[in-house]
Amino acid sequence: MEQNFKTKNLIFKAQKHTFHIVRPSPWPFLTSVSLLNLTIYTVLIFHEFKTSKLYLLISFVYFLTIIGMWFRDVVIESHQGMHTLKVQRNFRYGMLVVLASETMFFFGFFWCYFYMSLSPSIWIGNKWPPEGIIPINPLDLPLFNTIVLVSSGVSAVFSHKSIMRVDGRRGVTIGLVVTIVLGICFTACQYYEYNNAPFSINDGIYGSIFYVSTGFHGLHVIIGTVAIIVCLIRHLYYHFLRDHHIGLELSFWYWHFVDVIWILLYIVMYWGGCNLEEIFKLKN
Repeated sequence: MEQNFKTKNLIFKAQKHTFHIVRPSPWPFLTSVSLLNLTIYTVLIFHEFKTSKLYLLISFVYFLTIIGMWFRDVVIESHQGMHTLKVQRNFRYGMLVVLASETMFFFGFFWCYFYMSLSPSIWIGNKWPPEGIIPINPLDLPLFNTIVLVSSGVSAVFSHKSIMRVDGRRGVTIGLVVTIVLGICFTACQYYEYNNAPFSINDGIYGSIFYVSTGFHGLHVIIGTVAIIVCLIRHLYYHFLRDHHIGLELSFWYWHFVDVIWILLYIVMYWGGCNLEEIFKLKN
């Protein structure tokens, strides 16, 4: 024990900087393999291979396991004092890069939508939405879902502000729980909307753009909800401090990004693809 302690001290003294030099880890490689498996079996499902669903489920569980182990190591590193102020700053820079790449990802969907809607092809009747498509009324469930998701952003801000106060532990818990409940409510409402929508993903370019863009956003909501659930568990175990809560902060950044993307999707996909005269005529 004494020899190990001296060895650790020598390593610590040899390090002349405040950055975290990450040790070799198998998780990035294993995550890449699991994502490759998910992609392969998803494509095979599209081609109706019988055993692909089982393999896809196994690959998904494998992916979640690898991600969980990777995040566990990150949490352990934070308790070991590896996440100094400079490291936390770099985490923020990294998250900004992630959000920028996600913005470009959704920008592609918006570009496709505007390209098709502003100059409809003759193959869809020179009309947008195309003939035979009945758009979803933006004043019904989509409006409720928008209110739910924006409200979850407010509760996230409340939770973040609470952790900056000395007596704000209860406020953090309430804010996290409300955000999680609203996130789950949003996902459930979107699932109900998909099951009762008047068109499907197979209904031409309109259905493809709508379901792919809103579906990927729904996936981001699920990921954000899981991240906030993890933050709630860590908060209950006193992992976060007023001046050290980088995991909670970045989870809220991601959640606010999801809020902003949904507002844009609601304006473009729901309002931009509907006949306003018919909607207000039905309401009156």
